[in-house]
Amino acid sequence: MLPNFKKNEAEIPKPPAPPAQASMQSSAPAARPGDRMPPSVIGPDLTITGNLSSEGQVQIDGRVEGDIRGTHIIIGERAHITGGIVAEEVVVRGHVMGSVRGKRVMLQAQSHVEGDIYHKALAIEQGAFFEGKSRRSDDPVAAAAPAEKPPMLAPIADAS
Repeated sequence: MLPNFKKNEAEIPKPPAPPAQASMQSSAPAARPGDRMPPSVIGPDLTITGNLSSEGQVQIDGRVEGDIRGTHIIIGERAHITGGIVAEEVVVRGHVMGSVRGKRVMLQAQSHVEGDIYHKALAIEQGAFFEGKSRRSDDPVAAAAPAEKPPMLAPIADAS
């Protein structure tokens, strides 16, 4: 039996009940702290060269040549990643060439991973391809080096 990485209903904080006299000024619902935002999606026709960083969920179906950081990363079946992945939760269905660091990592049946996996919990479905080392760590995300910020461009001095 594979572990289910979804949160139990008891773990999800319940939003407070709305006040009795709610204002009707805005027709769009306001985002509450417990609400999940829709995932950011990298489509199958998109190639990104460079590092990605997100505070939320990211689904990648295209090609990324660079490192990926986020809280919940899903690598789709048609995705090709060349670089490292660091996230709280990582689900791999596609191709990854690089290290994976996550508290919860799942390699699904159609996945192909060539690189080391640092994890707290790891699930590998039958049929998944994995070549590398698997290392358990209490906090694999914190052990990852922080993402480097790109160097600032220096102002060009006037040579006259």
